[in-house]
Amino acid sequence: MNENQEEFAEDMFEGPSKSQVKRELLTITELGREIIALPIEKIKKLDLDEEILEQIKIAQKIKATTEGRRRQSAYVGKLLRNADIEAIKQKLYEWENGSKAITAQMHMYEKLRDRLIESDDHLTNLLDSVPVIDIQQLRNLIRAARKEKIQNSQLQEGKEPQKKAYRALFQFLKTLPLSESADE
Repeated sequence: MNENQEEFAEDMFEGPSKSQVKRELLTITELGREIIALPIEKIKKLDLDEEILEQIKIAQKIKATTEGRRRQSAYVGKLLRNADIEAIKQKLYEWENGSKAITAQMHMYEKLRDRLIESDDHLTNLLDSVPVIDIQQLRNLIRAARKEKIQNSQLQEGKEPQKKAYRALFQFLKTLPLSESADE
């Protein structure tokens, strides 16, 4: 190659490759499909333009397995190119991981409830970690849940077990300011 050809080759490249652009557009279209799959109440919280919102509603009305849905999804993806993609992705990420955190917290409360019903040692640990508890109410709930557990173990086949005290204890524990270490 001579010097002019090298300069010409360097001048031609002015941005991402055609393949890179296609990959980015495909990512935006996939994001559009994710948004279309969401309930309309959540979509409204994404702060999208009215036109995009209207096209998403149309896409939701089309049967998911049809060619029309694919084309409508592609159109929504095209409209999303002008939207703030990072803000949308951030909001979707928060929704997804926020629900995971809530689920993990509920599992923590369930484990704590089960441990409190099994043994008084866990009650002592809980009182050490969270001193501002209505101890009498907590003890009453635990006692009722234990009694309920015994009654449920003696039920006849086909009868529905009672879970009123079990649930009441869970609801009480949810009001406590617990950390991850409190359930150990």
